[in-house]
Amino acid sequence: MENIQISELMNIIEYEKIRQKYRNDLILYKKSRRVEIGPNITVTFENKRTMKFQIQEIMRAERMVHDHQIEEEIKVYNSLLPKNNELSATLFIEVTDESKIKSVLNSFIGLTNGENLYFKIGDSKIPAIFESGREEEDKISSVHYIKFEFNHDYISLFKDENKDVILEINYKKYLYGVELDKLTRDSLIRDLNGN
Repeated sequence: MENIQISELMNIIEYEKIRQKYRNDLILYKKSRRVEIGPNITVTFENKRTMKFQIQEIMRAERMVHDHQIEEEIKVYNSLLPKNNELSATLFIEVTDESKIKSVLNSFIGLTNGENLYFKIGDSKIPAIFESGREEEDKISSVHYIKFEFNHDYISLFKDENKDVILEINYKKYLYGVELDKLTRDSLIRDLNGN
């Protein structure tokens, strides 16, 4: 997937004029890229389109008009884009009951170590690679950036309509798997194809 260039972004005045429609379109687009795994984990798959939206929103919120500021944001988000034969995602640990935030988050300490989140296709597992720095010995962030690296065999399996693709978590007592629907799978195949 190609990196985001500053020339592809709108200035904050142009963006404000089309923001509502752009935002509504993106929300609809992201629905097919969002997978809920059990009651507390949501994985949203990212690509150039979703990352451009994030940058536009940051530029708007922080009133960014200088190229050097915008280039810094682009650099951060380009590092999160999937490279060739990769899928990238943001994992959210969601807790709706404020009184349980700490205990629920603590129950996920260690999730980022090992192969606890993965795609399962037949007997094959494609583990998530977590960005470092979002978990410590005694605490864990509620937001994680992850990547899945595919070899050619995994890509063939992922594209094979006769195979189920399951996104699964197997960590302590949190054992959930979700089969990707056709819409989500097709969207992710486009990412793997570099589109």
